[in-house]
Parts: sequence; structure tokens; C-alpha cells
Amino acid sequence: METKLPFFILFSLSLILLLLFPFSYAQMPGFVSLDCGGSENFTDEIGLNWTPDDKLTYGEISNISVANETRKQYTTLRHFPADSRKYCYALDVVSRTRYLLRATFLYGNFDNNNVYPKFDISVGATHWSTIVISDSNTIEMIELIFLAASPTVSVCLSNATTGQPFISTLELRQFNGSVYYTEFEKQFYLSVSARINFGADSDAPIRYPDDPFDRIWESDSVKKANYLVDVAAGTQKISTNASIDVNKDEIPPVKVMQTAVVGTNGSLTYRLDLDGFPGFGWAVTYFAEIEDLAPDESRKFRLVLPGQPEVSKPIVNIEENARGKYSLYEPGFINLSLPFVLSFRFGKTSDSSRGPLLNAMEINKYLEKNDGSPDGDAISSVLSHYTSADWAQEGGDPCLPVPWSWVHCSSDPQPRIVSILLSSKNLTGNIPLDITKLTGLVELWLDGNMLTGPIPDFTGCMDLKIIHLESNQLTGALPTTLLNLPNLRELYVQNNMLSGTVPSDIRNKDLVLNYTGNINLHKAKKKSNTYVIIIGSVVGAAVLLLVTVISFLAIHKGKGKYDEKDHLDSHHSQSMISSKNDGPAEAAHCFSYSEIENSTNNFEKKIGSGGFGVVYYGKLDDGKEIAVKVLTSNSYQGKREFSNEVSLLSRIHHRNLVQLLGYCREEGNCMLIYEFMHNGTLKEHLYGPLTHGRSINWIKRLEVAEDAAKGIEYLHTGCVPAVIHRDLKSSNILLDRHMRAKVSDFGLSKLAVDGVSHVSSIVRGTVGYLDPEYYISQQLTDKSDVYSFGVILLELISGQEAISNDSFGANCRNIVQWAKLHIESGDIQGIIDPALRSNYDLQSMWKIAEKALMCVQPHGHMRPSISEVLKEIQDAISIERESGGNSDEFSRNSIHSSIHMGSMDLGIAENFVSIDESIAQPAPR
Repeated sequence: METKLPFFILFSLSLILLLLFPFSYAQMPGFVSLDCGGSENFTDEIGLNWTPDDKLTYGEISNISVANETRKQYTTLRHFPADSRKYCYALDVVSRTRYLLRATFLYGNFDNNNVYPKFDISVGATHWSTIVISDSNTIEMIELIFLAASPTVSVCLSNATTGQPFISTLELRQFNGSVYYTEFEKQFYLSVSARINFGADSDAPIRYPDDPFDRIWESDSVKKANYLVDVAAGTQKISTNASIDVNKDEIPPVKVMQTAVVGTNGSLTYRLDLDGFPGFGWAVTYFAEIEDLAPDESRKFRLVLPGQPEVSKPIVNIEENARGKYSLYEPGFINLSLPFVLSFRFGKTSDSSRGPLLNAMEINKYLEKNDGSPDGDAISSVLSHYTSADWAQEGGDPCLPVPWSWVHCSSDPQPRIVSILLSSKNLTGNIPLDITKLTGLVELWLDGNMLTGPIPDFTGCMDLKIIHLESNQLTGALPTTLLNLPNLRELYVQNNMLSGTVPSDIRNKDLVLNYTGNINLHKAKKKSNTYVIIIGSVVGAAVLLLVTVISFLAIHKGKGKYDEKDHLDSHHSQSMISSKNDGPAEAAHCFSYSEIENSTNNFEKKIGSGGFGVVYYGKLDDGKEIAVKVLTSNSYQGKREFSNEVSLLSRIHHRNLVQLLGYCREEGNCMLIYEFMHNGTLKEHLYGPLTHGRSINWIKRLEVAEDAAKGIEYLHTGCVPAVIHRDLKSSNILLDRHMRAKVSDFGLSKLAVDGVSHVSSIVRGTVGYLDPEYYISQQLTDKSDVYSFGVILLELISGQEAISNDSFGANCRNIVQWAKLHIESGDIQGIIDPALRSNYDLQSMWKIAEKALMCVQPHGHMRPSISEVLKEIQDAISIERESGGNSDEFSRNSIHSSIHMGSMDLGIAENFVSIDESIAQPAPR
């Protein structure tokens, strides 16, 4: 019996798990492998059983073909509309069991648009990742380790920024025992950032069947940007065929532990990007001694992490720590703060005869769980009455990350359902009593259905304002409990089968009430002016018409005043920006020539010049300093650019755009008048006359980039139609007396055409900043501005001009080619401005460098939006501030008070701080 009982137990468990996992087959209990868009079951080349996701009733299927990709699961995908809904998969799990969740995405140009999608993926109410596709032929993969808290887990796609949400495969792998146990697992998921097999004998990853849990161990031989670079000299691969005892906490595969790297010169050094960091993470290294050491030899070494001396103290002696040769030792840190770019070193101790050894490594980031709406259970009970209805199939949390299409939710961190919108959905039976448990409910729309039974007691929903129950088959009396709702303002119950008398107290409430069409419900007379009883459709229509006419007259009576205020004061004006005539817009102030002549003391101080003309310093009668740009060109093009700038700047207002005070067109002159900018242009501070042997520090450069990006973001997203600047460059970013940046010079700007992806345009711009795709196609888009801004970011990093015959070597003339060669080879130090003197955090520098490269991609659809770039800049600023960066020193010590530049000051906004410093971190426990 002793030999049969374990087998019986295992067999029984297998049967139970098979019942729990209808998508899985017998070879691996607890495995789910969904072939999204597939049509049949199949077993792949490594023995995994795949099933189609054909139980999903929404989304469309596409077949794709990608060169060198023959696996069947990657020949199809499922994609969804780019709308406001979320589209969810529900996977059965065993509560209180840990799982690995994996999703993959292979675009393959399924929509024939070559528009690389960007969308969100969530687990339940928790945002898991933003999927950004940058190559149609590359598989994007994300993994998550979680402890199941309920019988199902929902994986949802939503929030498409570009293209359509899609998915290629969805996989679930069950762990056993205490694998990946952490004391934080009830509050945090583990988002997999790196799982590396060191010393691998090929580029191929190791997974099932070598790993019984089907984790994917990536080879350290894989070549990609900033992945395991800066390898120390003397690093060698070793391997063994001997069996390794891996029966410890995380049970890595024997095959992974049979290979390693050793530092024959005494060190192992690496650098790699960590997806999702900076933040707190779970990091484990795997060691097994697989070399034969002589009796008098030893292998002792330390892990060294820059800036973390406490982590660097413990000494590793593999044989001693693992209690034997060919046995696993897995030291790690369950709650360690890690940067975006991780540089680490294993160095041998002075009494060690052998250099360090490393077999494998795993790094996961803590992803804070969102428990979602507290109304989840109640609304799920409502859904249980209508399991076959299409509207009930959306899945996931009712409110997060986006609400179901038929509910509205509050904006609280744990949002409440405030509206239920189920008009004309063929609902039958009684009104579900669970609706009355939605304590935040404000509006209830159940009209036009076939609901029966009484109206329930809504006393638990004290915020209810609007109830629509008309055109059903409800019976019973109009309940007096409706009097308990202090905020109730609309009650529609007409065309039901209600009976009895309308309570007089309800009729006396300040309430719009309609109960017509209930032949057994006694009519009531109007008793006061504080409520309206709609008696019939004719009277109702008359009242509605009267209200409409009064509202129309009231709106138009006040329209002029409202429009003017909105036009002048709105921070995000939604009015039409373009001017349809050739003259300047009426909103800009028109100065007389004599006013300008007096304010500039007869154009005494020339402070700048360019292709447009000359800039003079002046001061108005009220003491305001101004810069006067006098256009020298009398050509049609010059006058057109003059009108364009006046028209634009008189209508758009933002703290990071130069403010136009007015214009002058007299005596044959065209002049633009701006507020004076005391600190010149960004260009001059990077490599111009204002450097004076010193340069602005890195965090100030980031803050200048943030200011400029905010101005551009406003042009692209805050104006209707959007404005494309078309001539972004460092000389068009101006700095005020507080070193805050504003974007200037809108003479070449163009308006985007609503609903059109590009604007056909004669190419204008500045060499070095000009989008090559725009130059070739003459098709202007907002991504042309993004390209130019990417060049500016490279200037901020390097302190180099955009175009140079001397600075970039024999084979490069422009900053893009030069920077790309260095960054993609991992040599960021080769482009960093020496004037920064290492006063920066390397991970913030990498973050900006990599985003700059994305901005200058050759094709616009491969570039991020300016909003995405702004977020990366703000993240980099947060990194710098956390590491002790200081932007105030330059502002205090290097403000230029002399009048020397042709620049314009928008005016100083009080308390202008708008940095997102939040980085999700688990609290230390």
C-alpha cells in the first residue's frame, strides 16, 4: 500500500486539475496554452498542447506570416476595436496557488496599415503593462507571477493609443509548493524583468520540458541593445554534464545550472536594462560549483552594486553555502531597490584562488495590486441573472482600468459604480436586489425592458438622483421608501403595471415625476411649484419645447461674453486656431509704429538677428521689457509667415509657449512684439556664447526638456485642430529669468487637418532637425516635430550641435548618426557632454538616450508621441531627484541679467512645478 498510495493521490489530483482547466491536456496539469485566433487543438514541437480561444465571442481573427517564424501559434492572432471598451479573457485557476502568466504579441502587420499598435494589458483591476510594438516581425512577451485569490483571473486589453489591441498567445503555468513565495504576495504581483541563463551554449532559450514549469530562461548570448554589455575581460563560459541538485526554493532547471560564466581575471561585470524599473524588486542569483577545485583552491567572491554598500558585504562560497559540489545555492533579496539600468559586479576576495562564477539570475519587479471596485461582488451577482447576454460578457473589474460600456464609475482609487445604463437590453425577471447594494449609485437606467415584480427598496443608495424604470412590466405600489432618497430629482415609472396611490410626500418633493400609463395607479394633482408632474405626452412635449426655447435664448444672450472669456483665458482653447484671412487676428494687440519707436528708443539696442530680420530690446510705458522682431523680408512668404505667427500666437496660450504681446504693421514694416526673455536660447547655453566655461547641469537640462515638451504637447493635443510647429530646434527654445523654457518661432507652423493623418506641405525646417520622412514624402505629421525634439534631446545629452563637420568623426556629419552608433553599442559615455563632469545618474541618462533614439526613428509610426516622451523625461527627473540631483544651483548662480539676446519672455507663472515624481514602490516590510 505504501507504494500505491502516492500514485493514487497524484492520479486523483491530475483528474481534479483537468476538470479545473478545460483548456489543458493531461501531459501538464495546471497548464493553459491559448492559441489566440486559432481554430484547432495541436501539440507543438516541444510537447505543449495548444487550444484555440474560440470560446471568446468578440474580436476578430487574422492570419499572419512572418519570415523565419514557423510555430503554428504565431500564424494567427485575435484583435479588437480601438474603442473605449476592454476585452477580457477569463482563465480558471486554483485559489491560493501561484502561477506564471505569459502573454505574447506578434504584430505581423495584420491590419495592412503598418501602424504599430500601442495599448494596455491588465490583470483584473491592475494595470500590468503597456504594450508598445516597434517591429512587426518581433515577438513581444510579458510575464507575471501571482498568487490566485479567486477561482478565475481576468486578462484584459484596452486603451489603444495607436492601432488596435491584439494578442497572439496567452499562457498559464501552475507552480507547486513555495516556489516564488514572498511575504508581500497578497499585495503585489511579480512582474518578470529578467531571467538569464549564463554560460548558455547557444542563443536558444531553455524552457519546457527542461523546465517543468515552462519558464523561459534567456541565453546570455542574445545580442540586443544594452543587454548584458560591459562584460569584464577574462569572462569565460564553462559547462558540465553532471547532474545538479536543484531541489531548493525556486527549482531552476538542471540544464540551466549545468552552464556558467567564470571571471578568470577575478571579476564578472555586466550591465542590463530592467523593464519596468526603477522600483523595488525581487532578485535571486543561482550558483552551483561545476568546476573541480583542488583541495588547496577556493572560490570566494562578493556581489557589488553601485550605491548599495550593504548589499555588497556578504561573501559567497558556493561549495560551502550549497553544502556540496554540484548543488544549488540561491542567495537573493526579496525587497531590493533597483535602477532602470543595472550595473553589477562579482569580484573575488583577496583570499580566493578562483574568480567568481554565475549560473543564472532572475529579477522581478513588485507590481502593486489594485483590488478594484468594492462593487465588484454586487455587480457580478447582477450579471449572474444574464449570463448569455452580450453586454454581460465584458469581464474583468467593472471600473478598472476602464469601466464596462454600460456603467460609469467614480474617479476614486477604489472606484464606485455611479451609473448603470441598461436601457432596452431585454432584461427579464425582477429588478436584481444586488443593485440596491451599490452604495455610490447616482443614476439607474433600466427603462425599455421586460422587468416584472415590485420596485425594490433603494434606501441603501442614498446618492441616487435619477431613476428610469419606465416601459417595463413592474407591479405593486410606488414604494414610500423612495422618500428616503434625499437627492432624488428624476423618477420615471410610466407605462408599467403599478397600482395604488402616488404617496403625497413624493408629489411634494422637488422632483420630476412621470407615472402615466399605469392604469391602476391613482393620479395626483399638482400641489406646489417645487415639482413637475408630467401627465401626458402632449403636455410633456410642450414643457420640453418651452424649456428648450428658454435655454436657447439664455445661451445666446450670454454667448458673446462667454466666448470672449473662453477665447482669452482658456488654458486649453478648443476654438478654431486658424485665421481665414490674410491679416492678423483681431485678438492680438496692434501697436502703432510710434509706440514701438519710443519703447525701443528709436531701435537703439540690437539684441539678435536671423533670417527673419533683427530683434531689438525695448521697454513699454508700464515698465514691461519687450523684444521686437522686425521682419526684413517684404516677400509674400515673409508676410505669410508674419500673419501665420500672429494668427497662431494670438489664439494659443500656454506657460511653455512664447507669448505674443502684439504686432505692428505700419510704415511698410512688419513687427512682432514679445515679452523679453532674459536667458537667451537653449542653444547658446549648450555650445554658444552663454556657456562662459560652464554649462547647465543635467537636471536643469531635463527640466528645460520637460518645459519644451509640455509646450509641444499642448500644440499637438490641446489645440483643435492640432498645431505642428515644423521648426523645432535648440535656438527656438527660449529661457526666462528663472531658466524656464518656452517654445518660440511659429512662422512655419501648420495646422493639422481633422481626420487626416498628414498634411501635404512644401518642406520647411532646419537642416539637422528636419524629419527625413517628411523631407522625402512632403507629408507632414506631428511625428515630424517628435523627430526634431529627439535631436534636441541628443543635444542636451552631448552638448554637440545637430550638424558638424568636425565633431562626429569622418563618417558622420549629424548628431543622429553619431549618437545612434554609440548608444546601440552600449557606449553612452562616448556621447555624454564632458561639461556634466559625471554629475548625473546613469539610469536617467540612459532613459533619455533611448527615448531620443525612438524619436529619431526613420518612420513616423515608429516614433512615440510627445506625451510619451514627456513622461520619460519626468521619470528621468524623478530618478535624478531621488539620487540627490539639484536644479536650483544654476538658477541662483548663473542668471544673465545683461541684455544680450533676441529672445522673448512669456511671463513667469507663479508656483510652476509640474513634475510627476511618483514611482510605485512597495513599502519596506
